Amino acid sequence: MRTLTTRAETWPLAQPFTISRGTKTQAEVLVVEIAEGVYVGRGECVPYPRYGETLNEVRSEIRNATAGVESGMDREGLWHLTVPGAARNAIDAALWDLEAKANGEPVWQLAEVPEPTPAMTAQTISLGTPEEMAVAADELAAAPLIKVKLDGDDVVRRMRAVRDAAPQARLIADANEAWDFELMREVAPVLAELGVEMIEQPLPADDDDGLADYDCPVLLCADESCHTSDDLPVLKGKYGMVNIKLDKTGGLTEGLNLARGAKMAGFKIMIGCMVGTSLAMAPAMMLASFAEYVDLDGPLLLKDDREPGLVFENGIVQPPSSALWG
Repeated sequence: MRTLTTRAETWPLAQPFTISRGTKTQAEVLVVEIAEGVYVGRGECVPYPRYGETLNEVRSEIRNATAGVESGMDREGLWHLTVPGAARNAIDAALWDLEAKANGEPVWQLAEVPEPTPAMTAQTISLGTPEEMAVAADELAAAPLIKVKLDGDDVVRRMRAVRDAAPQARLIADANEAWDFELMREVAPVLAELGVEMIEQPLPADDDDGLADYDCPVLLCADESCHTSDDLPVLKGKYGMVNIKLDKTGGLTEGLNLARGAKMAGFKIMIGCMVGTSLAMAPAMMLASFAEYVDLDGPLLLKDDREPGLVFENGIVQPPSSALWG
């Protein structure tokens, strides 16, 4: 007999984290546990207001799927029954974890992907004044890959401050939909000169059609514009990369569909995350072999992480232990 339980958790951040849409000081997550016999599978999701999600609404979605899951519904059934988003992600992750434990077989084998290996992960600099961001960049100067949060103000000054403070690091930038087309055309060539390798979601997701006629000097990555494999056809010609986040796809099951479909369609791939604990990052590590960029530093933004958690050292994240997930 299966039982599904859900609990909300709050994880304080080490310091306020700011992007173009606002500042957060804590991560609010939902944990799903599915018990069957002596085995318990776990999954974590992060409800995201940008996609109309609240903690209570996501909890309600999980509750609506509980009877089916407890009756034995598998991941494929869950994919058909529910919509992409945080609720499905937490349940999907718990089902993968449960299956791995019950079968004595790691998730990467069940998913038919290469065994995860240590991966270089981006480390994120929060939006701030150029001076504040320079200080943050100096602290990360030895990091191999830095991701810089931006809005529509002082774009070049901020990026130049980060570059000057971390001259050896590889840089990527994330505007979180904060630019318009005119600003992008103005700043993209300068960012290219500064060595920025990729710009993530410069324009609003509902106003990015102009990218189809623009030859950007920096690789563009779709984040808010890309949720599932169904989005790929409309992204072709506008972006060269897609950011796969399991809270958007609704779990690893669809994340695999998106990763395989993106590769077949010629997209490069970034594996991203919301701000959550290592339990939320662990399933995404199964996709790292598909990716040109891995951005799973969410636990590094927390004051404390779940135990056991992922191991981060010198910009490298280790694969999850079976005690954590999978």
